[in-house]
Amino acid sequence: MIRNDWVEVKIDEIIASDGIFSDGDWVESKDQDPLGEVRLIQLADIGDGFFRDKSNRFLTLDKSKELNCTYLKENDILLARMPEPLGRAVIFPLKSERQYVTVVDVAIIRPSNEFIKNKYLMHNINSPFSRKNIQELQSGTTRKRISRKNLSKINFPLAPLPEQRAIVAKIEKLFSDLDNGIANLKAAKGKLEIYRQAVLKKAFEGELTKEWRGKHGVCFKWKKEKMEDHGEWKGGGTPSKRNSAYWKDGNVLWVSPKDMKCKIILDTKDKISESSIKHSSTKWIEKGAVLFVVRSGIIRRMLPIAIAGERLTVNQDLQSFSPNEYLSSEFVYWYCSSEERIIREQCAKDGTTVDSINVPMLKRHLIPIPSIEEQHAIVAEIESRLSVCDKLTESIDQSLEKCEALRQSILKKAFAGQLLSQAELAACRMEPDWEPADKLLKRIREAKS
Repeated sequence: MIRNDWVEVKIDEIIASDGIFSDGDWVESKDQDPLGEVRLIQLADIGDGFFRDKSNRFLTLDKSKELNCTYLKENDILLARMPEPLGRAVIFPLKSERQYVTVVDVAIIRPSNEFIKNKYLMHNINSPFSRKNIQELQSGTTRKRISRKNLSKINFPLAPLPEQRAIVAKIEKLFSDLDNGIANLKAAKGKLEIYRQAVLKKAFEGELTKEWRGKHGVCFKWKKEKMEDHGEWKGGGTPSKRNSAYWKDGNVLWVSPKDMKCKIILDTKDKISESSIKHSSTKWIEKGAVLFVVRSGIIRRMLPIAIAGERLTVNQDLQSFSPNEYLSSEFVYWYCSSEERIIREQCAKDGTTVDSINVPMLKRHLIPIPSIEEQHAIVAEIESRLSVCDKLTESIDQSLEKCEALRQSILKKAFAGQLLSQAELAACRMEPDWEPADKLLKRIREAKS
């Protein structure tokens, strides 16, 4: 429900003769030139309410003219017609001598600033009500998107111009305060990550068990040996998807990279039948094996590692390592977690389109071999320290989720007409350009005609 003194409009209605509402340009790979003068904005540039400025794609000025591209202007609204999230809108903020154009999946909205403020419309599009409508009007099977035709069906509340300005000012003040809080939370989370890395570094330099060694009369002399000399490695596979008996009602855990988000694997999104193991390259992996993702785009940023919490199987993107009696699974897990950047750098496979780990090199990665008793002591020291760290990180993540919910709540109140106080509304009505929303809409229609 919107306020009685507001009116609902569609994007098409508020685009005057000097504005546009169009898809971006159909620029193919063959049209691009890394030395071109015209910057091509892509979906990656469109954040959820903020402009990322990440693209490194260009085309020449001559090619952009040949393709009849639409050149962006400062304060144009750019709307992502594909997820994630679908329908996110940003203001194009850049002042530059360089020309900018967009790919076809980024819609361009340039309303007349005389009748509607760009930031008012941008926040409106990003509000929960509009985002819900956009989700409902998406189409497609493999890749969801919303057409410009369907975007033009969405209703937006139109407020008098002074209220538009006041709403934008209040939203941005509240968002600024919220962003400061988020920045502080992220900074705290960053410090916890530094602490985590410091704990792991000291653990495998022998610092955390110095007192333990003194009590037990143990010398600090760790040899480093190849992992392949201290356990069994196994790969995995995928049973045929064409045989439903391998997948329907399966009860065997089947680990893929999407499951590798926790230390102990006790459940998986997909499960297979025991019969499928006999007829595919997947194998039983025993409880306690250390699992490594060896092929996935995520390896560009991190190396997911976990421990099998029970007997299970893995797909072809993982390798498992079952340590012998001289190594503790938890020790291997924490050591490899501390070395994950080094492993990614030293064991990176060249010449692949998907980021991969060179498995033979991973198997030969060196690991220290303290006594099994000291390994248990090291793990206990690590986990006692990091359990506090994990609880604080979880609390920060919950606070960050609440911040995002608060952001949506602010937008919801803004476009339900509930954000401004009575005093603020009274001040808006004293502005010289105040007029009821229906009269403003009438002037917009007259200007269009």
